[in-house]
Amino acid sequence: MDRESKIYVAGHRGLVGSAIVRRLNSAGYENIVYRSHQELDLTRQQDVEAFFFSERPEYVLLAAARVGGILANATYPAQFIYENLALQTNVIHAAYKHGVRKLLFLGSSCIYPKLCPQPMKEEYLLSGYLEPTNEAYAVAKIAGIKMCQAYNKQYGTKFISVMPTNLYGPNDNFDLETSHVLPALIRKFHLAKLAAAGDWENINKDEETYGKIPADIKDSLPRVVLWGSGKPRREFLHVDDLADACVFLINNYDGSEIINIGVGSDLTISELAKLVAKVVGFNGQISFDSSKPEGTPQKLLDVTRLNNLGWKAKIPLEEGIRQTYNWYLDQLT
Repeated sequence: MDRESKIYVAGHRGLVGSAIVRRLNSAGYENIVYRSHQELDLTRQQDVEAFFFSERPEYVLLAAARVGGILANATYPAQFIYENLALQTNVIHAAYKHGVRKLLFLGSSCIYPKLCPQPMKEEYLLSGYLEPTNEAYAVAKIAGIKMCQAYNKQYGTKFISVMPTNLYGPNDNFDLETSHVLPALIRKFHLAKLAAAGDWENINKDEETYGKIPADIKDSLPRVVLWGSGKPRREFLHVDDLADACVFLINNYDGSEIINIGVGSDLTISELAKLVAKVVGFNGQISFDSSKPEGTPQKLLDVTRLNNLGWKAKIPLEEGIRQTYNWYLDQLT
């Protein structure tokens, strides 16, 4: 991409999209266009067509998606499959119709089978059953990948697909009913620290900023109860690293084969909880409710293909958690 290229970032207010905009700005790209959901509903095909007709972006980074953790995926599967299928289909097709030079589609590591060999190589896609708790979301993302590949094959487009591992960072979702594991841990430990100090004034302020605290969590304070056994292993990538990888790939990769984006190492949820507690400064009791679902046993991406292209993650996990917690606190002031 040239510095003057017109770049559309879909989902610019979200965790991933906002990080991509920051990365593009820091690299000197100035001709960036975006729309809020209120300005452009990507699930409405006619509106998406009109946007592409009027704006004519040269490059598209498709970071818009309905996302969430185990609870949200299990509770709203119809919304997850419909909204993701609709918005990505509309954007990908409009990009083809209006001559977009290159599109980057953001997938997810949940596309891989539940019992996938570890670390997960790109060629393991569709080699086994999906994890039931996020199947609807995964199916939508797989459809997006296959759509990009089909358009490349039939129309000669340059639509690339990347599969990031679990993400965290500034602008994350800290709503305890819909958030992913790491932001949920940051908030739970912060609330528990406040409760241990009897600081209910700031707990109420937190609730005003980040949304209602579920009754079961509020009643358990200052103890922290986490879902599952704590044994599943997860990999975590700071969203600023992901954004850097996306800009690198849209400039340096043209293939139809998917590319994993991760750090290449993981840890147990129990180990993660202890690390977040350390960063937050919580010294109280942590327990696990093994009657609750915990998802896939392990999700570690093989990032050999990405590393061989010349990119590696840079932000250590503890440092990234500390940055994210500081951002979380800044929103409360």
